[in-house]
Amino acid sequence: MKKSLMLIMALVLTFTLAACGNKNEGSNNPANTSGGTETPASELKGSLLATGSSALQPLVDQASKKFMEKHSGVTIQVQGGGSGTGLAQVSEGQADIGNSDVFAEEKLDAAKAAELVDHQVAVVAMAAVVNSDAGVDNLTKQQLIDIFTGKTKNWSEVGGKDQAIQIVNRPSSSGTRATFEKYALGMKTEDLAGSIQEDSSGTVKKIIGETPGAIGYLALSYLDDSVTTVKYEGVEATEENVANGTYPVWAYEHMYTKGEPNEVAKAFLEFMASEEVQNGDVVELGYIPASKMQVKRDLEGNITK
Repeated sequence: MKKSLMLIMALVLTFTLAACGNKNEGSNNPANTSGGTETPASELKGSLLATGSSALQPLVDQASKKFMEKHSGVTIQVQGGGSGTGLAQVSEGQADIGNSDVFAEEKLDAAKAAELVDHQVAVVAMAAVVNSDAGVDNLTKQQLIDIFTGKTKNWSEVGGKDQAIQIVNRPSSSGTRATFEKYALGMKTEDLAGSIQEDSSGTVKKIIGETPGAIGYLALSYLDDSVTTVKYEGVEATEENVANGTYPVWAYEHMYTKGEPNEVAKAFLEFMASEEVQNGDVVELGYIPASKMQVKRDLEGNITK
């Protein structure tokens, strides 16, 4: 009995010491200083200016509003101006992010382009669009070349109505223009006398919809019933045709930073790549998530599987 009592007392003492040890260990653990929960990360604070591509602007603008709702301490301004403007401003430190439809190497010299970091956030397709009274809904590559070089001046020459063609073009800084010329025409064109030049995609759509005989080009994200979207060599500008490489007039949407992004820009770019934006805003606004592409395109424009 005496031996049994001593054994029981020893066991009680052992458990008591172990419990005290665990309590002391917990009291010295920084993770437990707030009732067992970690201190939350500090709220993001700061401002960003993203400028450039008007084709990418609707996506960045919509995503930025959602991001600011999540982070009340952050202010993001989104401006257009064209890809060339966005790339020049981010290169010169006038903007935090330069939005572009083209690779930086296509607009900047090699040294300046090398300073920029490319963040590809989506794919955008471009399509020729005409005033709905023009009487055409399909044009070949050569027909488009003849129109944008001034050789073809009347819609009747390409199967449309007897109506003069009015070109609505983009400025030379426009990434939309660079993409359309490179992949639809296969060449650069000069500005023709009498053509209308407009930088904003929204304004281009409005002008074409209201101007008899007008033709221009827009990103798929801007297309609606106010204009007629033209097939390219008989192929419709659809997500499926772009993704499988059948429709060739498309480009990556880039968001460039000068060097690695700061904390706020990094968080916003990560949000742009998130499931919420890629499977939500990107699809909703007519862009294509890069993950859906079955083909790739390099700087020279070559397409590979």
